[in-house]
Amino acid sequence: MATVRFNALNTLLNREPKIVVREEKLTSDYYGKLVFNRPKMKKYLSVDAYKAVIDAIDNGVTIDRKIADQVAIGMKAWAMENGVTHYTHWFHPLTDGTAEKHDAFIEHGENGGVVENFAGSLLAQQEPDASSFPNGGIRDTFEARGYTAWDVSSPAFIVGTTLCIPTIFISYTGEALDYKAPLMKVTNLIDKAAVDVCQYFDKNVTKVTANLGWEQEYFLIDEALYQARPDLYLTGRTLMGHASAKDQQLDDHYFGSIPERVGAFMVDLENEAYKLGIPCKTRHNEVAPNQFELAPIYEEVNLANDHNQLVMDVMKKVARHHGFRVLLHEKPFKGINGSGKHNNWSLSTDTGVVLYKPGKNPKSNLQFLTFVVNTLKAVFDHQDLLRATIVSASNAHRLGANEAPPAIISVFLGTEVSAMLDHLETAVVDRKMTPDEKTALKFDIGRIPEIILDNTDRNRTSPFAFTGNRFEFRAVGSMANCAAPMIALNTAVAKQLIEFKKEVDALIESGIKKDEAIFQILKKIIVECKNVRFDGNGYSDDWVVEAEKRGLTNIKSVPEALDGYLSEKSKTLFIENGIFSERELEGRTEVEYEKFTKKIQIEARVLGDLAINHIVPTAIQYQTTLIENVKGLKEIFSDEEFEAMAGARKALIKDISNHISTIKLKVYEMVEARKLANKIENERAKAESYDITVRPFLDEIRYHIDKLELVVDNELWPLPKYRELLFAR
Repeated sequence: MATVRFNALNTLLNREPKIVVREEKLTSDYYGKLVFNRPKMKKYLSVDAYKAVIDAIDNGVTIDRKIADQVAIGMKAWAMENGVTHYTHWFHPLTDGTAEKHDAFIEHGENGGVVENFAGSLLAQQEPDASSFPNGGIRDTFEARGYTAWDVSSPAFIVGTTLCIPTIFISYTGEALDYKAPLMKVTNLIDKAAVDVCQYFDKNVTKVTANLGWEQEYFLIDEALYQARPDLYLTGRTLMGHASAKDQQLDDHYFGSIPERVGAFMVDLENEAYKLGIPCKTRHNEVAPNQFELAPIYEEVNLANDHNQLVMDVMKKVARHHGFRVLLHEKPFKGINGSGKHNNWSLSTDTGVVLYKPGKNPKSNLQFLTFVVNTLKAVFDHQDLLRATIVSASNAHRLGANEAPPAIISVFLGTEVSAMLDHLETAVVDRKMTPDEKTALKFDIGRIPEIILDNTDRNRTSPFAFTGNRFEFRAVGSMANCAAPMIALNTAVAKQLIEFKKEVDALIESGIKKDEAIFQILKKIIVECKNVRFDGNGYSDDWVVEAEKRGLTNIKSVPEALDGYLSEKSKTLFIENGIFSERELEGRTEVEYEKFTKKIQIEARVLGDLAINHIVPTAIQYQTTLIENVKGLKEIFSDEEFEAMAGARKALIKDISNHISTIKLKVYEMVEARKLANKIENERAKAESYDITVRPFLDEIRYHIDKLELVVDNELWPLPKYRELLFAR
């Protein structure tokens, strides 16, 4: 095995950066080249078909089968001009990736030949086998039928020789089996709820769009070293490995000069992303060695999520062209920063206003405060649900580890915005306000742009931070599908906006003027959710104590945190707003329990194999060498000289024996714990059993392996070490 390690290092040393040539001099010349976007629709579709598709995208109008046939003809013509031979319905099942089944355009023609055909029925709907996709008990294995249906709002694109059509995925009985279907529902919900509130301030607003800008963090590891680490290619993280003497202590990697090979990869990745219409904006070194980040310009949330799922796939493909492997696991290396995927979320109107950006007059600033305060209340009321959307077996390693937000869900507003809310709380009196009081309050509100200035420093310890014109949900993991937190957040905010409007309208109907009614309800909400506001250090022990006093929950167990999906509050939120049925909610929560169990199970099996079949034999081999050395010393030296010279070696032999014995014992106990847990039929109970009785063995066994790595001859150690994985490029 050590031979594999050193061969991998030799391979790495002989690599040269790949020369990458940009597609065109200007990005704008080839941006969206492989996307069936509006300009291409206008070129390849009839006037009626084009108008129908645009109406469907902008207003949600249904496309009839006749129009679908016309769209399919135009889409096929464009695709075939670009060398496409197949098509697929591309969807997001409840796994950690996307799914696709490729079909050729060909059908039987005359005289034994074939013809290329693509009907509207094939564009609009397909029937893939759904039997092997996670469903959480919604359907039985023998009920294989599922449907994919075209998402008109997300444009088709080309990968290789395949036309990819974004779709939703539902069961035969209509339940959502994916992330996209509920996300599309919630975009309509937040649109209507936000528009209704915007009408208080601007009657011209007819549409509100939820936006998302994700920040994708990742590690790049040389492919040869990756292949020499079975734990990496089987679990996505290192299950063993002693810390490198140097890692991120000097902060010299963050924003440092991008290594040449990595730079070539980034240029290549951006080339492919731009052709697919993904607006990549930022690239840089992250904190940990060999850790990097890619971030695009924000987009409408459904399209942004499609692009994130797509870019993760493209990253993996492009990396292999450069002799790299991408690690998207939240914590691939112990002791250094893991990777997140910050979700920058905002709402904007069709009049060009970002609702979380202070305006230029008291009215627009009151609108800004209205949306900020209602968002605070939504996060406070549904903190357990929001946590449930971001926890996983992998992200649990990162949350609260002095590199990512803790499991406590709080909101950072910044000193000035917090002060403005405090002022609003005290300035709005319980009685009817006098004209002077209202004028003074409006004047203070009108000063928001002045006092905010650039006071939007992002509190890196906050899971949900206001950053000037948006909120940044920082707790999301790098492997995650952004749809999960976006579904919960947008539903919670929409529900709160609906409640806000009901309360304001009730006061208006009682005879109170609109502005005063808004002030009164805002004050009420500010008081109710004040405990969720925290601008301090979220990593501190003091905050854990303070959060408990405030009634904020701090659930660190993944199975227990996932229960947040099934609370009565969460069920009411999703069911009453038409996002999930109770059956769908219970089904996808069971999928999450099952994913947690299986990931811990896989890690335990991999660790057991590596420990017993790789590490223990290596340790015994080195121990045998030491024993032979000690025997030789005893043969040629006096007893007194022997004891002086061999004492340390004998102690080392004993230490190695103790580590080996403990590893073998703990692996045995871990296997027995797995056997007991596997007998549990209930997925929630099984997940809890794996969490409590199996998962702790991973750290216990690792401790002894890492101690052996420190003492065993480097020439014998079978697996690439942290210093090689993190610094060899």
